[in-house]
Amino acid sequence: MRERIIFREIEEADDEKLAMIIRDNLETYHLDIPGTAYFDESLDHLSQYYLGDDDRAYFVALLDGEVVGGVGFQKLDFMKDTAELQKLYLADCVKGQGISYKMMSFIEENAFSMGFTQMYLETHSNLVVAMHLYEKCGYHLIEKPAEVVHSAMDRFYLKNLLPVVGKLI
Repeated sequence: MRERIIFREIEEADDEKLAMIIRDNLETYHLDIPGTAYFDESLDHLSQYYLGDDDRAYFVALLDGEVVGGVGFQKLDFMKDTAELQKLYLADCVKGQGISYKMMSFIEENAFSMGFTQMYLETHSNLVVAMHLYEKCGYHLIEKPAEVVHSAMDRFYLKNLLPVVGKLI
């Protein structure tokens, strides 16, 4: 019998597993290209990047004590009171179990509790399942902001977090 999914803050011991999950996902969707998270300098050391900074956070998803994914956010400088959803990825072995919806709810609650009222995200049209998830979770497409860092991304979403408080999974 499987345990419930639990979340905890990232630790240094999670770095290698998370980098592998993220790279595997990006390779599957032919996004192991410049301009994606695949080549982020911090990808092999996510714990160093996210820990100890009040403007960002990253959490791992554990199932039966194993890291099966992760999700984070960071303050977005070019939109007021907005956090950017970052690096939501799951291992292939747990996809299709509804875990991504729990991850979205969890990260939105955490961002809201830190004072953010909106969540922004960047994705790619190759990630059809991810776009479906975002839209089912209440995100709407917006035009590409001029400040975009990941130049290969071609879909941009925004969600107001205020109406979802108390209604999250």
